[in-house]
Amino acid sequence: MPTGILPLIKPAGMTSHDCVYRIRRLYQTKKVGHTGTLDPSVTGVLPICVGRATKVAEYMSDFGKTYEGEVTLGFSTTTEDADGEVVEQQPVRQEWTKTEITSVLDSFLGEQEQIPPMYSAVRVNGKRLYEYARANQEVERPKRRITIHEINLIDLEKRSDDTYSIRFSVTCSKGTYIRTLAVSIGEALGYPAHMSTLVRTASGPFTLTDCVTLEQLENMEMEHRLEELRPFEEALSDWPVIQVNAAIEARIRNGAVLTTEELGASERVVVYSSKEELLAIYKPHSTKPDKMKPEKILFSPPEQQNRKDEE
Repeated sequence: MPTGILPLIKPAGMTSHDCVYRIRRLYQTKKVGHTGTLDPSVTGVLPICVGRATKVAEYMSDFGKTYEGEVTLGFSTTTEDADGEVVEQQPVRQEWTKTEITSVLDSFLGEQEQIPPMYSAVRVNGKRLYEYARANQEVERPKRRITIHEINLIDLEKRSDDTYSIRFSVTCSKGTYIRTLAVSIGEALGYPAHMSTLVRTASGPFTLTDCVTLEQLENMEMEHRLEELRPFEEALSDWPVIQVNAAIEARIRNGAVLTTEELGASERVVVYSSKEELLAIYKPHSTKPDKMKPEKILFSPPEQQNRKDEE
């Protein structure tokens, strides 16, 4: 079975699930999953997990993300992006210096509360917010804590249609809605606004330069498609790592709870064998402070390992 992480460039007009469907067909396997939804109009980095790499997809959804976006001042929309219906309009007569806009952008740095847009996949009482929005139903949206790690001005443009665009890059925590950030930037400047374009340029360690397009994959032979898969260990590359001896390895392969002394760790850790095979993720035991228990088993099943040895 193919296994690895495919750094994909998601095209505009496709959902993340559309991409998963195409990858299943191209790699001839059902075991495929994405690592965080991108809106259909948004393009850019969408890491796809194939085969055993789906075991680490949940951790990859926690990756920080980097985007390049554009805020258009002058009108707001129902969806907070260019796809929605116009809600409010106000001609932009004012102009700003780069220093003034930079100061406004900097005010969004750090941890803050954000309310997700109504047209989003956040669940409230078992339903997606967009389902309420399509039914014209109001519902209280849960606030969430997000972090803007970095935000930088790229360009400004006063347009002939009485709108004003601000292009920027932003690095943020998971769960951040750039659409909502765009609206907030407009509010800070005193104008209705929406996110007019957005590209995800990085997700965790994967950047646009690492990525391949669906069109490129379609034109490859299978052997070359397999070469595009990155080792799924890369998803855990920022985590603490330890290697264990053969005796401890054997116990890990049986799913054993270990003492912190036996494992040589007291915090969540990625465990490799002495032969550098990825074995598991271990985390502190919830009720026994001197114990560590397996959070995720990651080694190859015996039949797969045997096939590797035969090759």
